[in-house]
Amino acid sequence: MSINGSLAKAASPYAEALFESSQFMQIIEKTSQDLKFISDTISQSLILQKFLSNPLVVPKDKKKVLENLFNNQISPHVFNFLFILVERRRIILLNAIIESYLNLVYALELTIVADIYSAVVFTEVQKKALEKKLQSMTNSKEIKLVVNIKPELIGGFVVKIGSKVIDMSLSGQLSQIASYLNIAPL
Repeated sequence: MSINGSLAKAASPYAEALFESSQFMQIIEKTSQDLKFISDTISQSLILQKFLSNPLVVPKDKKKVLENLFNNQISPHVFNFLFILVERRRIILLNAIIESYLNLVYALELTIVADIYSAVVFTEVQKKALEKKLQSMTNSKEIKLVVNIKPELIGGFVVKIGSKVIDMSLSGQLSQIASYLNIAPL
């Protein structure tokens, strides 16, 4: 769940403004749900993504499409926010803004986001066990796992929390062995 540094920097003020206004209106959870819904909807259509990110498409047309897609499905607060992004030609930052907003919510809830890279899909039992272990390691109230499948890991998994990485993958262990064999004196 990491976004490009320059995108994150540009998205941060928008995410913070949305977060603060949602907090003031006491609709943080509803805003989070709306943003996840928007993200899921847009991510399912490559054509829609290209349309919204195309600078040649006038804002009026983008607003009309967003209105047709999300009218009566998201709160007016989030709807107005989308329109502001379109007007300011910042709709291209939407994914980065959503990620920044959710990180602010997680920080408020004392939730830590852990990116998990695994060779195979985790079962629910494995996810719960990993969450419990990471909770005790980080002393956090809650852990949010973002699981990404990477078959090139061969087996095992890699956990990334912020700048810390725990590599429990088979490919990582093989790399360590290879580097050890390459630098070991004969």
